[in-house]
Amino acid sequence: MGKLWLVETGQDEYRNALMTTLNFEKALAHVASSFEEGAQLRIKVARDCGRVIVEAAMLVAGCLRSGGKILFCGNGGSAADAQHLAAEFVGRFILDRQALPAMALTTDSSILTSVGNDYGFEQVFSRQIQALGRPGDVAIGISTSGHSPNVIAAMREARKKGLKTIGFAGKDGGALAKCVDIPIIVASQNTARIQECHITIGHLICELAEKDLLASQPV
Repeated sequence: MGKLWLVETGQDEYRNALMTTLNFEKALAHVASSFEEGAQLRIKVARDCGRVIVEAAMLVAGCLRSGGKILFCGNGGSAADAQHLAAEFVGRFILDRQALPAMALTTDSSILTSVGNDYGFEQVFSRQIQALGRPGDVAIGISTSGHSPNVIAAMREARKKGLKTIGFAGKDGGALAKCVDIPIIVASQNTARIQECHITIGHLICELAEKDLLASQPV
């Protein structure tokens, strides 16, 4: 309907209609401000978290080299990030290579609803860690607040089973930062900007792990 209306009225009419409901200059300033805020936060994260991002990538590469797998979990937008990052490992990110074992614990609606119904939503990820996690695997929990109970429960279960753990958190890191081996904290109060940094951090971990694994293969 929107596209048809745009074709019928033309772009000039569309812009005029838009400007009657939205102050164009204020909106344009907001766009520039949001990009500036995101760029400044990324620079801060690179400075403050660069070393732990590399440590996380080394942990992931070592796990995969040893035959382990990566398990991701998160809620809402962080669930989408979990699926996105698992796909980068199973498919490819930058380099052509063998598929790498990774999975998001956010995708099986039957498991999520049965565990949520029988045991409570707090256990939807920890129950899967209990079933699928093996010593030497890596569990990555994503929570912009750092306080998601089901993500924290999953990380605690992972450590109990001998998995290594990485936490992507925001704000002050919350309880998540205290219960993982490698916390990566995006120190911001803006949930959207935190999520943008989380996916960038995940991409970097995948890229560095890919390069490390290919560099260590015999020629």
